[in-house]
Amino acid sequence: MTLAQTQTIAEKVRKDFPILHQEINGKPLIYLDSAATSQKPLFVLDTWRDYYTSYNSNVHRGAHTLSAKATDAYEGARDKIAAFINANSRNEIIYTRNATEAINLVAYSWAMNNLHPGDEIILSVMEHHSNLVPWQFVAAKTGAVLKHVELTEDESFDMEQFKQLISNQTKLVSVVHISNTLGCINPVKEICQIAHKYGAKVLIDACQSVPHMPIDVQAIACDWLVASGHKMCAPSGIGFLYGKEEILNAMPPFFGGGEMIADVYLDHSTYAELPHKFEAGTPAIGEAIALGAAVDYLSKLGMDQIHAYEAELTAYLFQELESIPDITIYGPKPNANGFGRAALASFNAGEIHPNDLSALLDQEGVAIRSGHHCTQPLHRYLNLPGTARASLSFYNTREEIDSFIKALKDTMNFFASILG
Repeated sequence: MTLAQTQTIAEKVRKDFPILHQEINGKPLIYLDSAATSQKPLFVLDTWRDYYTSYNSNVHRGAHTLSAKATDAYEGARDKIAAFINANSRNEIIYTRNATEAINLVAYSWAMNNLHPGDEIILSVMEHHSNLVPWQFVAAKTGAVLKHVELTEDESFDMEQFKQLISNQTKLVSVVHISNTLGCINPVKEICQIAHKYGAKVLIDACQSVPHMPIDVQAIACDWLVASGHKMCAPSGIGFLYGKEEILNAMPPFFGGGEMIADVYLDHSTYAELPHKFEAGTPAIGEAIALGAAVDYLSKLGMDQIHAYEAELTAYLFQELESIPDITIYGPKPNANGFGRAALASFNAGEIHPNDLSALLDQEGVAIRSGHHCTQPLHRYLNLPGTARASLSFYNTREEIDSFIKALKDTMNFFASILG
């Protein structure tokens, strides 16, 4: 399928995103920051609004009509998520506020209760802070040892080093599926196969993959997988943890309170069955229902089609960026069709500070991200103070890339003129 054929994806959906049709500083908005958060289609926003205007009620607790309708929609969204990632059971989907909370749930419920001094946790140098800091807490509390996989020459996950690091002492491997800075797609299926041979569990941070490509947790065979709704066209404040049912059953609750109990006595309690054991208190009901709507929206477009379209946009983005002198792009290059990496490019433009670059691009209506992207250790490993990042989604167009490239060239020329 060619870009000319798949261009209709963006043409078809842009009307669904009213936020994209505005001017910033008198220029048409070019939104290239979807890796930080995606925009939300009207279908999702209307679903969220409909909950609050038509059947706002607490779930699981009432026999009246509104409560029953809210419960059906809330639990129905769980079914949609389970099908979207091919979970074996709806009980394997736990609602969380975001991926960070989902990782912390595993850290405190499983790791704190299963790891001991000398046990090993393998991470990588490219991890988001959310997949580093919780394991630092665990290591400090349990005496477990942290190990980190470094990068290959093309700035990808070093699988050969991983094979050398893993041992019978390794109890957990927690790695990102797609780096939010390097854009590399890590071989998570192979990582799981190797880890399981050593009896280790595997957690996958899928925040940058679930919104952009088909995900099959049974094929990957990971033990846990986390994602955030706000990166997949849903509202903020909602995400999910996938976990194999037998593992979740063996884990104690993370939070205590209402909803997660079966019976409560003054001196002890018994706990609810999955998935409610991990969902204490009144949940983000409207947000969960809207996440289900986002899954519907993405599924209707087709994840294969989204992935193919974004790959071709990626190839074009790299072609144009690489044509500019003094641009350095980090992470592996895409292949000729744009596959092999994510639809984002972290880069530096000569000696221009990324924050200055981003600020001047904003004057041209172009929204990109600058800084360390919550990957300080990675930037330190690469000896970089920061990078600029342009990230794409299926609602972006080739014409927007052209506008970005023109604005980038103009900005670089401006800095060249004042720096002499």
